[in-house]
Amino acid sequence: MADWAETQVTTKVSPRSVAATVSRLTGILSAKGMKVFAVIDQSEEARGAGLKLRDTTLVIFGNPAAGTPVMDAAPLSALDLPLKVLIWADGNRTNVTYYSPAAIAARYGLSDELAAKLAGIDPLTDALVAE
Repeated sequence: MADWAETQVTTKVSPRSVAATVSRLTGILSAKGMKVFAVIDQSEEARGAGLKLRDTTLVIFGNPAAGTPVMDAAPLSALDLPLKVLIWADGNRTNVTYYSPAAIAARYGLSDELAAKLAGIDPLTDALVAE
């Protein structure tokens, strides 16, 4: 799985807590006019089931104007869209993890033009984890 994760998944380290990173991400998304479809606090859901899970939150977001042409050209890409960012605690470290846009583009054979519609997640997460 390590080889797969190295080519398919991008992880960046946030200098903030999970909660503060989630708040910052939703603020950045709102400021950019992107739609936040859901914020799922998976650790809270686990607590509700009587289980324990490290702080783990999934943020599902996108821009329908960008994602719709991708899904139109490659219908199965809707399995990966809207985009998702997992913000999770690993000890004292907060990780920001997502499928790399190149991996998604390769998975569905997207043209360069369509792949470019997904590439914005990299600078967005760079801004998210900046000091």
